Amino acid sequence: MNIVLQQKYNQVIIPAMLKEGNYGNRFAVPKLLKLVVSIGMGEAVLNPKMMDNAIEEIKKITGQMPSVTKAKKSIASFKLREGMKIGLKITLRGARMYAFLERLITVALPRVRDFRGVPSEAFDGNGNYNLGVREQIVFPEISYESIDHVRGLQITFVTSARTNDEAKSLLQHLGLPFSHN
Repeated sequence: MNIVLQQKYNQVIIPAMLKEGNYGNRFAVPKLLKLVVSIGMGEAVLNPKMMDNAIEEIKKITGQMPSVTKAKKSIASFKLREGMKIGLKITLRGARMYAFLERLITVALPRVRDFRGVPSEAFDGNGNYNLGVREQIVFPEISYESIDHVRGLQITFVTSARTNDEAKSLLQHLGLPFSHN
């Protein structure tokens, strides 16, 4: 597996953040703990076969088998019953996380039409960042001819940072292109 980004974090980003921040040692520098990739599949309520296609696509994108999320309660107006399969979720850590992040930054995001950077307002106040990708076809692993439906992904960056500014600095050092607005 390609671990260039992980080596860059250890050899370049940690020393750079030590200089610019008020960190006592290298272990106090914020780090990326995990990436959570999820897909909401509301349409799977009416057509359960769509779930199988989505599982195969997300498996190609992340290199890992997703877990299926189920409805916690019934909502009659959405024809949703408790326990129905309505989404997929994958937690990436370690080498797979860095490999996915590198592909996201260098390949997938530049393929987004009219891309001007990711929004810088999507932090949660605790140092975590959420990014929505509208189409799964920006990933080169997915061919346009093989998809049955265009789906969006939600990617959550979970960091050890205590503030949004620390997390933004970490993600900028990792190469995530933030928009300038």
